[in-house]
Amino acid sequence: MKNETFYGTELVVATFKLCLMNLYLHNIGDLYGKVPVTRGDALLSDPGYRVDYVLTNPPFGKSLRLLLPTRETKTEEEEKEDLVYNRQDFWTTSSNKQLNFIQHINTILKPTGKAAVVVPDNVLFEGGAGEIIRKKLLETTDLHTILRLPTGIFYKPGVKANVIFFDKRPASPERQTKEVWIYDFRTNVHFTLRQHPMTDTDLQDLSSATTRKTAMSVQKHGRLKTRRPLAQILLREILERDKTSLDIFWLKDKSLADLDKSSRT
Repeated sequence: MKNETFYGTELVVATFKLCLMNLYLHNIGDLYGKVPVTRGDALLSDPGYRVDYVLTNPPFGKSLRLLLPTRETKTEEEEKEDLVYNRQDFWTTSSNKQLNFIQHINTILKPTGKAAVVVPDNVLFEGGAGEIIRKKLLETTDLHTILRLPTGIFYKPGVKANVIFFDKRPASPERQTKEVWIYDFRTNVHFTLRQHPMTDTDLQDLSSATTRKTAMSVQKHGRLKTRRPLAQILLREILERDKTSLDIFWLKDKSLADLDKSSRT
């Protein structure tokens, strides 16, 4: 537990120091020996080690390291927008940092490893590299659950995020994902950091529902017909969607309905 369990990489110097201090206070790592967290850019290269679990909330936004310019001449702003990582272990190149982190996580997982990753909405529907990566995840891992998070739980207002859960599988000619369970914990739900923060008890319903596997796939004419926050989407239904989009919702937002009603009156 002290030296062979936790691994990590942190780019920002101040955050790196805080992380090490927190680990040492919990008796993880050795002040004068093996360091559990290294400082650097995690996306630069394959670190070489493989892990059983990855639990992470990768930083949202663009990377500031230029590895592969897409044009010979460009402004500084254009360079920041077009930064991509050229790694042989990646499925594709992209300037979207969250897509790159998903590929990096896939690399460092053992063939039976499991991951839970916080990602913004665009990871679920973005075309191009996003579609390629979603298809590869569906093929090589069991992407079994997506938790759609409500707004108000992050420090930046209006951030819409999700948690994707996937289990890596050994190489196989068959697609490893058979269906995806999606829990909508966003529609008709709102939290704030101070007055109404999210707690563990708020996720008990998700835990019990996924354990019992009580929801059913009831898709008809491209629209889900269920009032439950949990729905099961079959792989063939996902592959038929534009850009293999996983941006799926079916519950009606009552606040939007109230606004629409008030505007008519």
